[in-house]
Amino acid sequence: MQFYEDISVGDVRESSGYTVSKSEVVEFGEKYDPQPFHTDEEAAKDSVFGGLVASGWQTAAICMRLNVENSEDIATQAGVGVDNLRWHLPLQPGDTLRLRTEIIDKRPSDSDPSRGYLTTRHEGRNQDDELVISYEATAMIRRKATE
Repeated sequence: MQFYEDISVGDVRESSGYTVSKSEVVEFGEKYDPQPFHTDEEAAKDSVFGGLVASGWQTAAICMRLNVENSEDIATQAGVGVDNLRWHLPLQPGDTLRLRTEIIDKRPSDSDPSRGYLTTRHEGRNQDDELVISYEATAMIRRKATE
């Protein structure tokens, strides 16, 4: 298990990829973001995207999955915020998204010596290495026990 003290600013992790299917795009869109370009392939052809695309929130949720799978060995206690969220390109059915995560800041907790905070920059890229989504996130990380 990696604790706060084991992690350095500049550390980078790359996830495996996740391929999103058309049925997932439509199901998510119907449930959470029912705009025609997420739910109706024919209507999506007349949209600004020219076809069916995943909701940006689905793209962010896929990134969350990739992040969790790629950091299971880190003593994360909870997320505390996301900043600078940007969607650069739409995620289309059949695209494979992978996540690059870099530690950009680290600070101990002022109120609890058992934890610290890490801020990470995340970039989700498709199979053509095009930037799809980017954001910064801050999480609470457990510190090593001190005597």
